[in-house]
Amino acid sequence: MPSGKVHLSFELATLPLWTTAGVFLGVGWDELVVFTAAYAGASLLLSPDLDLADSDASRRWGPLRILWWPYTVAFKHRGLSHSLVFGPLTRVLYLGFLAACVWAALYLALGLRVGWRLPPPGPVIAFLIGIYLTNLLHVLLDRLGSAFGRARGRS
Repeated sequence: MPSGKVHLSFELATLPLWTTAGVFLGVGWDELVVFTAAYAGASLLLSPDLDLADSDASRRWGPLRILWWPYTVAFKHRGLSHSLVFGPLTRVLYLGFLAACVWAALYLALGLRVGWRLPPPGPVIAFLIGIYLTNLLHVLLDRLGSAFGRARGRS
């Protein structure tokens, strides 16, 4: 099975390919910046391996890694967190829930009022593609590693 360092190296090594493809496809600069930030951020901080309490991704959160403890309890390793569709969705919704809790606490404690506006669809799509692509590469690398390990074991 590939280590966390192998996953991260592979994901970050392919980032220039994806951004170059975006340039050639005529993707706008705003979307490319959002995609690149989401892709790099997801590679570093939103790995499917956050379902492991002692993963490289968990350690990168530093003292805030405690925030992911409920996630490790809720999801077994290589379960839903490694799903191609639902894995990134669970992590984004979990982070959204945490952000909403922080916002609600600030709102109640300080009376802060923040206006809500829906962002334009282009950057939102670029953000989701960045997060989902890193998840796809992670899961693909896991599956290739498992298949290779099984093939080596049979010979």
